[in-house]
Amino acid sequence: NSTDTLMKIFLTGVTGQVGFELQRSLSLWGEVLAPTRHELDLSDMSAVSHWLEIHAPECIINAAAYTAVDKAETDLQTTLCINQDLPCVLAQYAARHAIRLFHYSTDYVYDGSGQDFRSEEAPTGPLNAYGRSKLAGDQAIMDSGASYIIFRTSWIYAARGNNFLKTMLRLAGQRDHLSIVADQIGAPTSARLLADVTNIALARRDVPSGVYHAVCRGETSWHGFACQIFETARRMGYELRLQNDAVQAITTEAYGAPAPRPLNSRLSVEKLEKTLGIRLPHWQDALSLTMAELAFSPLQ
Repeated sequence: NSTDTLMKIFLTGVTGQVGFELQRSLSLWGEVLAPTRHELDLSDMSAVSHWLEIHAPECIINAAAYTAVDKAETDLQTTLCINQDLPCVLAQYAARHAIRLFHYSTDYVYDGSGQDFRSEEAPTGPLNAYGRSKLAGDQAIMDSGASYIIFRTSWIYAARGNNFLKTMLRLAGQRDHLSIVADQIGAPTSARLLADVTNIALARRDVPSGVYHAVCRGETSWHGFACQIFETARRMGYELRLQNDAVQAITTEAYGAPAPRPLNSRLSVEKLEKTLGIRLPHWQDALSLTMAELAFSPLQ
């Protein structure tokens, strides 16, 4: 019976950018259980435990996260609940039932010092509540005894949801000039790429448990990212009100967000590429793909 080889996967965070892309691609594996917020409250750990016991998934993919970085500074209880307690409960279940857990973490677990690309062994040192909560979640998974893969990623965007790409396109249609932060450096990474990488890792039973950096190749600033978005948009025939040279570069300090941000989010992808035998795309190529997808669907 061919259905015996199909897997039952529990996917959280399905309304998010990464969760949406995962749900789209994971369906080939078998049954994807992706309860909505009404069906399962992920901030209620006893409800989560009960749900796991009833449904007995054979793999857990946790794409749920509290990602409102500035809000996290004051909404600590919810932040810790989703970013620390939930991964802990999922990991303990995975350990007890000897199943694999896939989890998504962030560049914000590092302090953002220096100019170099960090390896997975680099010391952590989060600068804000969001980063601390994500690191606590990573640690809970590592300590659980479960078979796990943690993908640390950065600057996620997609053709749907709220993200930097969508915001920039909206603003470029409304405003004459913009000021964008130019002293934070990282790699914009499409949600679809993360889903692709997850599927490759899922297909391989021999991937060692551990932390893997999963980001696009290359580096840019938010200002550079914005300029590339506008250039690609013009090439694709978007109507922009914004003029070519009307994008001002500003500092993080001048922007003045409540939560501090890491300035250097360069992450080395050598470990992931070597382990999976893949080559990750350059951030500009991934952006073009996502914007092509976006061009065929109206802006949300």
